[in-house]
Amino acid sequence: MPTSAALPSSPGAGSAGSPSAQTADVEPYRPRRESRSLFVDVRGLRHHVRCWEPLDAAPSAPTVFLLHGWMDVSASFQFVADLLPDRWRLLAPDWRGFGLTGRGGADAYWFPDYLGDLDALLAALAPAGAVDLVAHSMGGNVAALYAGVRPQRVRRLVNLEGVGLRATRPAQAPARYARWLDELRDGVALRDYASRAEVAARLTRANPRLRPDFAAYLAQHWSHRNAAGRFELLADPAHRVSSPILYRVPEVVACWRAITAQVLWVLGDGTAERMPFVHTAEYRRRLQAIRSLREATVEGAGHMLHRDRPDAVARLIEEHLA
Repeated sequence: MPTSAALPSSPGAGSAGSPSAQTADVEPYRPRRESRSLFVDVRGLRHHVRCWEPLDAAPSAPTVFLLHGWMDVSASFQFVADLLPDRWRLLAPDWRGFGLTGRGGADAYWFPDYLGDLDALLAALAPAGAVDLVAHSMGGNVAALYAGVRPQRVRRLVNLEGVGLRATRPAQAPARYARWLDELRDGVALRDYASRAEVAARLTRANPRLRPDFAAYLAQHWSHRNAAGRFELLADPAHRVSSPILYRVPEVVACWRAITAQVLWVLGDGTAERMPFVHTAEYRRRLQAIRSLREATVEGAGHMLHRDRPDAVARLIEEHLA
């Protein structure tokens, strides 16, 4: 049976004030634990992997993989990494087309490629035994599928808001394919910004809970200066192209049913407003497919709960992976 827990909010944690707060003079967050960059060539792309080496170099230091979400980058885990045990080695890849990982020239991205990339990255970086995965949003959806497709490769999984999508119906397919074709024809784009302070302001508008110093730090890793001197997001615009593939719940549940890892399913307490379907009876039936499941809710957190409440998220991760 699933179990659940709620973590209380801490006074002042995760609050950035008004989304329109000035960010130009904010000092960026200073990491307690610095990362270094690894580059791994797999599946025809150069993948960037952010690595936090153990500060306490124990011979049996565990390795934990951190998988970011859509329109995000590996640096998003810095605030959690600073609060995890010093003896852990943390590896966080940028997914294809995000951050410093190659783009490959695609005009659209296909979800199964993330499974292929994860499998290849694990083969390169942790070739033997089972691994621990901590994954957010899109990364959580990838990790949950992978844990069923390759059950022998995943020991424990912490899924942060990787809840899946609403069920679709076959009748939706013609319109979905048409929309995809229209976007391929018309093209998609991402806007750029005059300064990193504008990038930080965009982050706080999207998530009013985000601390201004966190936003200023993320803006350094979420954008780069282009030839015109403006700041572009480190994301391929092709990620904005709609997927033509329907979300087929029976296939997802079949993968979840094959999971042998111990799974912690974590939501922010603001999730119901954005994704009310996670509290329906139909969704509860999906979760019953996961044999070893524990659930937790983080108070004072929305979808970006690893940025909103890194203290609570780090505590849950440490407890589950210990």
